Amino acid sequence: MPIKTFTLAEQPDREQDFDDLAESGWPRFMRQRDERGLGAYWPDLFTQWADYQLVVMEGLQTLAVGHTIPISWDGTPADLPDSMAAILARAAEDTAKQRPPTALAALAALVAPPHRGKGVSAILLRAMHELARTTRLRTLVAPVRPTLKDRYPLAPMERYVAWTREDGGPVDPWIRAHWRLGAETLRVIPRAMVIAGTVGEWEDWTGMRFPDTGEYVVPGALQPVRIDRDADEGRYEDPNVWMKHSVA
Repeated sequence: MPIKTFTLAEQPDREQDFDDLAESGWPRFMRQRDERGLGAYWPDLFTQWADYQLVVMEGLQTLAVGHTIPISWDGTPADLPDSMAAILARAAEDTAKQRPPTALAALAALVAPPHRGKGVSAILLRAMHELARTTRLRTLVAPVRPTLKDRYPLAPMERYVAWTREDGGPVDPWIRAHWRLGAETLRVIPRAMVIAGTVGEWEDWTGMRFPDTGEYVVPGALQPVRIDRDADEGRYEDPNVWMKHSVA
């Protein structure tokens, strides 16, 4: 059965699939409130921006979903938003001020667990390219969250993204998928999202115990989580890396 890609506007009954794949694809702590304000804008993706949310399907089965949004960008690394929330805020401001978008920003790509490692993510990336092309946007930019970075949480992101294999390709498979489609790395986003909560909440989110103040390696976290027992707070800053695709 052929694999086809639709927008959420074309398949509105697939909205629940976005939530289901987010639950299976993101660590639980990453689904909590973002201190930088992502939650204020996220629901708009399913209403105002439904034409930019992608669903990869095989028959009636959803294989993957992707979130994108059009933004204005002057083409310089410095002008790229410094958080996930800021990307959506840029799009909202563009609309309010009637600024034409110049780039498509890829916010997230989620593949259903049974279909990971089968090339579905590359299909989704190509669909994002095509969406940018058909909406007359010459650039696709992505705040990439490397899939294997949580195995190297003590390595700074700037060093990790520079690691390569013998063939010259990036070590990280998700960065490599972008690279294979011609993407270039622009800059690291140190605090794409910030998750904070009480120590008890962090223990609930992770299934771990945090008996002392200090930094802890947490499954799914790209760098250590900072626990402060005296302040009863755990804090995690999620780093991403901006990558740029030129769209023919």
